[in-house]
Amino acid sequence: MNANRTKRILAPRLLAALAALLAFLPALATAVTVDGVRVWRAPDHTRLVFDLSGAVQHQIFTLKQPSRLVIDIEKTAMRASLASLALADTPIKSIRSAARNRSDLRVVLDLSAAVKPRSFFLRRHAGKSDRLVVDLYDRDTTTVKTEASYTQQRQALSDIIIAVDAGHGGEDPGALGPKRRLREKDVVLAISKELAKLINAEKGFRAELVRTGDYYIPLQKRRDIARDKRADLLVSIHADAFKNPRARGASVFALSRSGATSETARFLAQKENEADLIGGVGSVTLDDKEQVLRGVLVDLSMTATLNSSLQVGEQVLDSMGKVARLHKPRVEQAGFVVLKSPDVPSILVETGFISNPGEAKKLASSHYRRQMAKSIFKGIKAYFHKLPPPGSYIAWRKNGGTGGDSGSGSGAARDHVIARGDTLSAIARRYNVSVNDLRKANGLSNSVIKIGQTLKIPAS
Repeated sequence: MNANRTKRILAPRLLAALAALLAFLPALATAVTVDGVRVWRAPDHTRLVFDLSGAVQHQIFTLKQPSRLVIDIEKTAMRASLASLALADTPIKSIRSAARNRSDLRVVLDLSAAVKPRSFFLRRHAGKSDRLVVDLYDRDTTTVKTEASYTQQRQALSDIIIAVDAGHGGEDPGALGPKRRLREKDVVLAISKELAKLINAEKGFRAELVRTGDYYIPLQKRRDIARDKRADLLVSIHADAFKNPRARGASVFALSRSGATSETARFLAQKENEADLIGGVGSVTLDDKEQVLRGVLVDLSMTATLNSSLQVGEQVLDSMGKVARLHKPRVEQAGFVVLKSPDVPSILVETGFISNPGEAKKLASSHYRRQMAKSIFKGIKAYFHKLPPPGSYIAWRKNGGTGGDSGSGSGAARDHVIARGDTLSAIARRYNVSVNDLRKANGLSNSVIKIGQTLKIPAS
């Protein structure tokens, strides 16, 4: 075969191959890769996270017999390994993937139990890559607590319930120490568990851990958990970082309904409020919007709650000052989302700046963590021994063990000394009496009261 004839035969084939290659190149150029896959287990759901090199479109659907969840991701290729994922205690038996339509990716989860799936895409933020999040909610785990069943669970003299919230978790490591080995989410969970242990060892108190392991809970849900537990106080534990590594000192924060009390408070609140973007929370739903609208209706009740938050915050800050350097000598305020509960007094405790080498070394010490937990609880106790909730064991004991099962909320008349931040409406709410009855019992023509003034509290 001569050379010219060979060229005539091969030329069309080469052109066809070149055309196919040129058609395929755009797909190669625009393909997104899955660079990492992680699994997190929470009490009510399992989270699967795909780290992506870019934005994607995806869809999920379920198949039966056998039970499977299929995740189709457009124009994406799998680079990460699925072999080493920890699937124990999850409804996922195995995970496999394969190319689909030459350019797409299909991931199949073989399931051992029925789930309610939910998925959403998160754009890159704060050093995190683009991510696809798939949540598998356990079925048949929701229990509705009625007021009647709750009353049956409580003793005649109830415990004071403290909701202890360890910040961050799961996808959100929080702030990192100077050498990046110390993670805020681990430090604050350790302190929270120590604090819960101390609370549960004290008669008349009970702790409820908001986060019990390494998983993320949205900020709004943390508040809701405290309310569902009928908490008398929410304490959110943190160990944040500041842009200046020399910043140091422990702090206590309460909610601000206007501006922040300092630049540091504003900076930390902004960082903490971005946690949902890092930890992985999908877009706002209509239910969320309706909840915000409902929140407007109860906004006025936050005045009394905020006063209580400031008072307990002062006690905790004073106690922490015995074991740690304080960043500021007063309770600071800023718009922390996790503190925005209309009826549960809430404080955020910064146990130190993990970005400061000296404080990071302390926070890595189990001894210092125990000291910090003790100081926080000492402040909480001081507040509730001074102003115990009506009907609690602590209130009953403060009254000398009188009043039987009625506790302090419905017994005989007593006195109350006005403290900083008290309002007449808050005092009336605490003792389950009306503002008019308070005024009448004390000969008040208006709601003006003074620190140090003693009010007679009529029997409720």
